[in-house]
Amino acid sequence: MFTLALLLYRKPGTSIEQYQSYWHDTHGPIAAKIPGLRGYVQNHVQPDSEGKTAVDGIALLTFDSAEAMNAGLGSPEGKVALDDVANFADMDRLVSFPVEPRRIV
Repeated sequence: MFTLALLLYRKPGTSIEQYQSYWHDTHGPIAAKIPGLRGYVQNHVQPDSEGKTAVDGIALLTFDSAEAMNAGLGSPEGKVALDDVANFADMDRLVSFPVEPRRIV
């Protein structure tokens, strides 16, 4: 399995509520159509007591392999999903990297 992690930040001028709603309700179903996508988890970061967050969201996308990820993201459905990210996230701050999840419990 191959997992891609993304650190996401809200698009400037977007509230936490707007960001989380769009990401879950609109983008989620779009991303779910990416061919070869085996898992998609959205981690909605909650503000601390001062209303601040280090990041606004952490996404984990799982594929069978890096090749399957490249094929899925390069497909028409993948391109639609990638293009949609700009509707809710700050593309200049987005960070992505491969991870190896290791479940303890």
